[in-house]
Amino acid sequence: MSFEQAPNLLSLLLDSVGRLGDRPFLWSKRDGNYSPQSWIEVRDEISNIYRGLKAIGIEPGDRVALVAENQPKWLIADCAIMACGAITVPAYTTNTVEDHLHILNNSGAKAVFVSDRKLARALLPAAHTAQSVDSVISMEPLELHQDIGPTVFGWDEIKAKGAAQPDDLSDAVGRIERTDTCCIIHTSGTGGSPKGVMLSHGAVISNCDGAFNIFKKHVAIDSEVFLCFLPLSHAYEHTAGQFLPICIGAQIYYAEGVESLVANMAEARPTIMTAVPRLYETILQRIRTQLKRSGGVKERLFERAVILGSKRYENADGLTLLERIVDNILDLLVRKKVRERFGGRLKFFVSGGAPLNYEVGRFFTALGVRLLQGYGQTEAAPIVSCNPVEKLKLHTVGPPLTGVEVRTADDGEILIRGELVMQGYWNDPESTAATIRDDWLHTGDVGRIDEDGYIQVTDRKKDLIVNSGGDNVSPQRVEGFLTLQPEISQAMVYGDRRPYLVALIVPESEIVESWSKANGMPADLAVLADDPGFRDVVAAAIDRVNGEMSSIEKVRRFLIAPDPFTVENNMMTPTLKIRRHVVRAEYGPQLDALYGK
Repeated sequence: MSFEQAPNLLSLLLDSVGRLGDRPFLWSKRDGNYSPQSWIEVRDEISNIYRGLKAIGIEPGDRVALVAENQPKWLIADCAIMACGAITVPAYTTNTVEDHLHILNNSGAKAVFVSDRKLARALLPAAHTAQSVDSVISMEPLELHQDIGPTVFGWDEIKAKGAAQPDDLSDAVGRIERTDTCCIIHTSGTGGSPKGVMLSHGAVISNCDGAFNIFKKHVAIDSEVFLCFLPLSHAYEHTAGQFLPICIGAQIYYAEGVESLVANMAEARPTIMTAVPRLYETILQRIRTQLKRSGGVKERLFERAVILGSKRYENADGLTLLERIVDNILDLLVRKKVRERFGGRLKFFVSGGAPLNYEVGRFFTALGVRLLQGYGQTEAAPIVSCNPVEKLKLHTVGPPLTGVEVRTADDGEILIRGELVMQGYWNDPESTAATIRDDWLHTGDVGRIDEDGYIQVTDRKKDLIVNSGGDNVSPQRVEGFLTLQPEISQAMVYGDRRPYLVALIVPESEIVESWSKANGMPADLAVLADDPGFRDVVAAAIDRVNGEMSSIEKVRRFLIAPDPFTVENNMMTPTLKIRRHVVRAEYGPQLDALYGK
């Protein structure tokens, strides 16, 4: 079945099931080892859960929330909800009671899936208070005793209800239209309460179609292996890490978490993996730290491989004969070992969710690891563009996907049109009208389109800093360089209508611990934030960055955040960049005070 002819996402799943049957599909850890479920086993479980949902009253158009860690049951629940003609409402596992309550009330969810007791602690109080929730389905036993509130069903209980009904999954899938809403994904944007982005089956299918066309010369149908790492509640992983593999018949391994990621890569040996820039920044920093500790010949060979690889990418004339010989040797001595760290058969990483620093992209490219930067947002299902393997331009986010129209407005804002564009914000016609005008999605991002049709995103429209001299400064560029320093974990620069930039800094935890131990002080940022010696460590990192910046981009003063911000939604993306409006509200007065010193 072609993407163009597919009536809905589940039809593509059933098409893959028909081809692959008993072959492995979903891999998860059981008793310490990865074990698979076949395509037909997953299909049958989806059918049972779908029929069980019907038995407890889930009807077409109903919203069903989903709160769980990445695992096979996430995909099964998602597809079962869609088979009912209902709409999946994913929620982050890091949500508070208040966050869950907003999403449940905003969507009018009739039921909600939850994985275990840990996540139920925040979800159940919200479900009890929410106006519309009738049922909670637990993937693992909750061992609750309650007489009031929503009815709690176990996963096996729902399966049993479904197994008692005729298997009509194929007929149910045949009733779903491409224009039907498949999910409502909440996004906070630049501020305010999260808005529910309504995405149709067609929007996600068009994304998968466009992504496949970008990579089709390097992708083998029914043969690829994905490692699912980013939260499936995020539109990026929902499309690229779940439905794209379904469409091309790929196997999916579920990573256990950030701490186990490197080990899981060695076990799964993925061929394709999607992640966010923060992951690549962290890998770069760890490699540099390990090499510095090793020193000697190993460090020199590695640095030479980076230098020659960078020259090969950036220099149109390429390498000299002697450099090519040395480079080939380094490919065996250095780059092969780097590739083995990622499982040994990785075709490419895809980076999205936030801007990728050029230096990070060049570093991986120089080491022979393809790192393809893409661009998008939840309102675009979410992928708009991506760099192709054949013509990589690291300073851009690539050309638009097939079927996507992109242009820039007079003020430089990037506008998008196509089937990928959301149907609107749930129950928010005012915000919808402000975001989609004349069929064009106004992204809020500022950029340009080069001579090859590649998109270059320069900043968020609302985040551009205009200093007191009238100069425009891109905060994301400065922050990107700051967070590349081994001493800095997160950063936010500040300075609208001010004479120069100041910054809020969260130091790396390893630096905090090692410096505190060496100086006999507690590893407490509330104490270290004002310690002259520790501030000198941070200042030295900022000075290195300032040496590469123009005069208007230099950070003149800084504030150390006394409490590290948690990594939002397990995405490994610096929270300061995502929730800039929250940080401004909390630290604005202290940052303003830096100008008076």
